[in-house]
Amino acid sequence: MKKSKLNIIEGFTTAIKGLTITLRHIIAARKKRKPTGIANDNYFQPEAGVVTIQYPHQQIPVPEVGRYQLHVEIDDCVVCDLCAKICPVDCITIESIKAVEDIGKTSDGTTKRLHAPKFFIDHAKCMYCGLCTTVCPTECITMTSEYDVSVLDIKEMDRKFSVMTEKEAEEKREMLEKFNQERAAAKAAASKKE
Repeated sequence: MKKSKLNIIEGFTTAIKGLTITLRHIIAARKKRKPTGIANDNYFQPEAGVVTIQYPHQQIPVPEVGRYQLHVEIDDCVVCDLCAKICPVDCITIESIKAVEDIGKTSDGTTKRLHAPKFFIDHAKCMYCGLCTTVCPTECITMTSEYDVSVLDIKEMDRKFSVMTEKEAEEKREMLEKFNQERAAAKAAASKKE
């Protein structure tokens, strides 16, 4: 009998403690949380107010060193394929066609000698490690501050950065094949003369 009375008293005291904590949170929730930067000491532990911000009306500032969506400045790409080789999840697909002459320069002065008919990044596979941005010699692949990418179809996460059409790519392949044939014929003719 004595033990059951102690259990009842203990039940009431723990219920009162729990309701007190709940009541404190209900009162504190009247204050709205204001978005603060990552540099704030209380970024992860807000002092008071509703913990959940009212997204998308309120947004937390994005840290400068955050890892978010990848962007490729295709005009600066030399199609070296380093980003695709270092990618641990194989989310970067690049196809290259050798140019028969220099096709221009990047913004840092590097000569471009390869066309990029295909340059895809599948953001559904990407783990945003940033390795591709560190190995890029021309710094054409960068991480943006865009982090909210909600799509209805997962195929929309496969972003295409190449601007070359399939017809243009086929023309470049034919030009390269013709150039290689002429070069082989010239080598064969030179070797016959010797």
